[in-house]
Order: sequence, then C-alpha cells, then structure tokens
Amino acid sequence: MKKLLAECIGTFWLVLGGCGSAVLAAGIPDLGIGFLGVALAFGLTVLTGIYALGHISGGHFNPAVSVGLCIGGRFDISELPGYIISQIIGAILGACVIYIIASGVSGFSLSNGFAANGYGEHSPFGYDMTSALVCEFVMTFMFLIVILGATHKNASKGFAGLSIGLALMLIHLISIPITNTSVNPARSTSQALFVGGWAIEQLWLFWLAPIAGAILAGFMYRFMAQDKA
Repeated sequence: MKKLLAECIGTFWLVLGGCGSAVLAAGIPDLGIGFLGVALAFGLTVLTGIYALGHISGGHFNPAVSVGLCIGGRFDISELPGYIISQIIGAILGACVIYIIASGVSGFSLSNGFAANGYGEHSPFGYDMTSALVCEFVMTFMFLIVILGATHKNASKGFAGLSIGLALMLIHLISIPITNTSVNPARSTSQALFVGGWAIEQLWLFWLAPIAGAILAGFMYRFMAQDKA
C-alpha cells in the first residue's frame, strides 16, 4: 500500500504540475509560460517526484513506464495492475484540482481543451493520426531507454532523477505542438475524462502508442544490457 500511495501521489503531482501549468499559466498574454514553460514544468514534476518518492515505489508515475520496466526485467508483473490503477487515480485527482482552480475564473471552458491530448483538428498544430502515433511511440520508446539506462546498476549514482526529468522536458519540447504530449496514458486519461467527446474517442492512441513504445524499449534495453539489473 505504501508503494501504491506513493505512485498515486507522484502521478497526482505530475498532472497537477504539468497539466496545471498548461491550463493555468501557458496562455496568459505577455506573461504566459508558453510551450517552454510547460515542458519545464513536466520535467520538474517528474524530477522532484522521483527524488521524493522514488525510494518508496521506484517513481514510475506512468503506466507506460511500469510496463516498460516490467518488460525490461526491473519490475514484477504481479505489481503492475496495482501500479496502473494507482497512477490513474492520482492523475484523475490532479485533474480534479486543476478543474476546481481553473473554473474559478470567468470565461473558463473545457472546450479550450484542458490540456487534453489529441490529433487531427485537436492537435495544437493540426498533425494527423499517423504523426501523432509515430510521435508518441518514438518519444515513449526513448523515454524508457533513458529510464532503463539511468537506473541501471552501472549508471552514475544519484543522477537518475535528473536524467529522467530532463528527458521528459526534451520530449515535451519536441511533441507539444503535435499531440500536447502524452507518453503517459494516465495523464491522457485524466484530462480526457473532463473534456469528454473527442478526447475520449481519441484516447485509444494515447494508450496504444506509449505502451507499445515502452514494450519495445524494454525488450531492446534488456537485450543490450544482457542482464536484469
């Protein structure tokens, strides 16, 4: 239960910090943080979350990360369902807090997107389904390669959180214009539940592509490293 609570809190923090920055701070005229600020926010949430909670649960905060670590031999498959459920609950709680805060100002509307992930007309710059699918697959693949490498027994000690946080920031810098960046099915689910409609209809992609990318990374890194540590 301690591990599951840590995963719930960590994912809550990731959604609150990352999606919260996108909803509350990115679009303010002249003073908004823009894409760069949102990317930094996502990187900072996972970085701080890993250092705060990683020693308890491993600091996954993402169903794709849990799956990738499982395939890579770093995580027991018996714990996978509990982790994924905890991550989704934490993400939804984060979205609830964002909604409560955001709805306190005149003119707020979920029709503005609420930082939900999408493609086609719901992509920030109109990228189609193929672009979104490739982007989410490749970005999650590389994210897991970084995670598996940074947490390997032969990696420099104490720098895993920094490496993973910077990797997530870089991923957002590349892919926010394409899909609003998911690489995290829990984060996508939480925002889609509030937006409904098109966001729910397109949610399948933001589960399929990240999970597939994570699985490939798990197999590939396990092959390259030749061990499970």
